[in-house]
Amino acid sequence: MYLCLLYIKVQLMIYVSWLFRPIRDLFGINIQNISLFIKMQNITRLCQTKSIVTVNGQFPGPRIIAREGDRLLIRVINNVKYNVTIHWHGVRQLRNGWADGPAYVTQCPIQTGQSYVYNFTVTGQRGTLFWHAHISWLRATLYGPIIILPKQQASYPFPQPFEEVPIIFGEWWKADTETIINEAMQTGGAPNISDAFTINGLPGPFYNCAAKDTFKLKVTPGKTYLLRMINAALNDELFFSIANHTLTIVETDAVYVKPLETKVVLITPGQTTNVLLKAKSKAPNANFLIAARPYATGPASFDNTTTAGVLEYDQPNGITTKNLPLLKPAAILPKFNDTNFVMQFSKKIRSLATAKFPAKVPMKVDRRFFFTVGLGLSPCPQNQTCQGPNNTKLAASVNNVSFVQPNVALLQAHFFNRSKGVYTTDFPANPPFKFNYTGTLPSNIMVSSGTKVAVLPFNASVEVVMQDTSIIVAESHPLHLHGFNFFVVAQGFGNFDPNKDPAKFNLVDPAERNTVGVPSGGWVAIRFLADNPGVWFMHCHLEVHTSWGLKMAWIVNDGKGPKQKLPPPPSDLPKC
Repeated sequence: MYLCLLYIKVQLMIYVSWLFRPIRDLFGINIQNISLFIKMQNITRLCQTKSIVTVNGQFPGPRIIAREGDRLLIRVINNVKYNVTIHWHGVRQLRNGWADGPAYVTQCPIQTGQSYVYNFTVTGQRGTLFWHAHISWLRATLYGPIIILPKQQASYPFPQPFEEVPIIFGEWWKADTETIINEAMQTGGAPNISDAFTINGLPGPFYNCAAKDTFKLKVTPGKTYLLRMINAALNDELFFSIANHTLTIVETDAVYVKPLETKVVLITPGQTTNVLLKAKSKAPNANFLIAARPYATGPASFDNTTTAGVLEYDQPNGITTKNLPLLKPAAILPKFNDTNFVMQFSKKIRSLATAKFPAKVPMKVDRRFFFTVGLGLSPCPQNQTCQGPNNTKLAASVNNVSFVQPNVALLQAHFFNRSKGVYTTDFPANPPFKFNYTGTLPSNIMVSSGTKVAVLPFNASVEVVMQDTSIIVAESHPLHLHGFNFFVVAQGFGNFDPNKDPAKFNLVDPAERNTVGVPSGGWVAIRFLADNPGVWFMHCHLEVHTSWGLKMAWIVNDGKGPKQKLPPPPSDLPKC
């Protein structure tokens, strides 16, 4: 009898374990459940302690590691006084805008004491991306890496590295960043610049009281390392280099590229770049400077400091690296305003464009847009003194429209057909008037404002030429498009010539990205396929310019097929 009962019990356990076996076995999808607790944490940098917004008390935040094809269920629990959203920067979010994250675009923010589950599948992507807050300036401290590994048994299209190391750049303010941007928006002036840049949260030895807070990269002679670089800084593009070492770029924005050897990498806010670092075959009797400092094009003040780390080799016979000299050549990085270097560097990035990793560039164009992007002015409110030129407020715009953030989410208004009073669909496809964009200024540099969107039919092939202007100042603008990758088919200085410049378009192996720098005093042309229904934000990834209104949104309408439509929102979508 006992043996019979034991047999039944074992069979029942086998059946139950089969019934509740991992979903991966049933559907071939690996599901990860992750909890991110938004909490305040005291952090000391530059000999000063302040309370910052963090995930799980970590700064930078925790790595999210997945494989291509994984489904992620990420519960974000807000335990701070600020409203919060998280954006999964570069993740396509196919038919899944509800999980994209920009506040008042795809969702209302997660309020204090509330939570929301970001539920998404990583489809057809592998590489380095990152997550960050997408409301106000909270991403100053609320960010972390997303590492998407290839599918099981899939290999990299480059030599397998010995080790992989995330390197995430940030910006640090001694003061409270929410106070800084709120005051700037009130007065109409420029916000205070940062006090330091950081590598993995550490400023490095060139700042007062920061020598102990220095990133160290330890390597073994002869080994190859994959550095997964992310620029999470708020307002600065960065040059990066390692003294006496050559880097090989193999991926940008989670897309493989033709290997490119370089001494210097330029990386804008919002961009990611994977590089191979081949350690020297024998341990040198020296340490090597790792350095990053800003690329800045305008006359306005900027944080002209250098964050640094140290590359240390494993030494034979127990030799300590502490007493070795630090090699730091004088010309490790370009000058802060070396726009020619930036243009040449950007043009060298090319898609792998192989049978396995093709560059699916749209060859025909259904919709063409010409966007001016740049600064401008808006009027000072009555009975107030403003700090912009001639008592105005500094502003920024696309096609002279400075975007006004709505107080309900655009995606909900679109899905439930309640756009009235929320947004209009008359975003201009061209500037309201033509002028010499990079030359003589027009007499009127005041911007208009509104919550305007551009509407695209499903599966339309789209070309956008983005033209910098010299209004206030010619400046580089890293533009980020949510929901899509795009192809950078051409770029140049001066004004775009629609008659001559299209002949130069690279439709064979252009870089495929989610963030591209509009050149200072120049233009860039991109193409993408509008195959993702929903509402998708496009904005400058210099946070100060986004705050001033350099942003817009695309609506991609549903297609006819069932898998070409946006599903309804999840039941826990936050309410405004």
